[in-house]
Amino acid sequence: MVAGTLFIIAAVTAIAGLIMYDPILNDSDYITKANTNEPQVLWGVFFEIILAFSVIGTSITLFPVLKKYNESLAIGTVCFRVLEATLIIIGILSLLTIVTLNHSFLNENNPNISAYLIASKLLLAIHNWTFLYGPNLALGPSTLMTGYLLYKSQLVPRSVSILGIIGGSLISVCALLVTFGAFNQLSFWGMLLAVPVFIYEMSLAVWLLVKGFNSISTFSDTQNEVIQFGRD
Repeated sequence: MVAGTLFIIAAVTAIAGLIMYDPILNDSDYITKANTNEPQVLWGVFFEIILAFSVIGTSITLFPVLKKYNESLAIGTVCFRVLEATLIIIGILSLLTIVTLNHSFLNENNPNISAYLIASKLLLAIHNWTFLYGPNLALGPSTLMTGYLLYKSQLVPRSVSILGIIGGSLISVCALLVTFGAFNQLSFWGMLLAVPVFIYEMSLAVWLLVKGFNSISTFSDTQNEVIQFGRD
């Protein structure tokens, strides 16, 4: 139930954070203005901090179960989730730095406008790359490994775990295609390739909250056979 709740929190806060960031992401002159939208941006920071913690939390809560089927892959799911959260935090810091520089600009008597604008573009570029490599590239391997372990263990319906395997693969491919300039991350193709992983996480979250893990799994069946063999 905790894992299912964290998946939903992560999805909600990711969307909320992106919406709240709109004033700073879509205004190239934000750093040189007396912005009244700063509270909105800071709320976006708050939501993304919750997102980063939730991302790590999903892997930690699932780890004790997944490690029974393959401990190395279970550790891998946690590592890639931590990497994803780290990139999210770096993105947060880049935007907070713009907010700080905005305060400095407004307090200077004769600020160098071009220098501030260059710094703003640099920091926005850092955020945009972390937004791609965190929720896309780093998310992919974690989702792929989790989906595989769930498929192997039969802890959830096969349709859910297969969707995780497909979604995890596609989201990483999407990041690579965006890197090589095939399309933009927030374009039609970028959103299309992100849909499977979103449906997977929401399906898994609902299943965990409503049904929980299946009581009979490959691991338990094998364990029971060993116990029965010992008794015989």
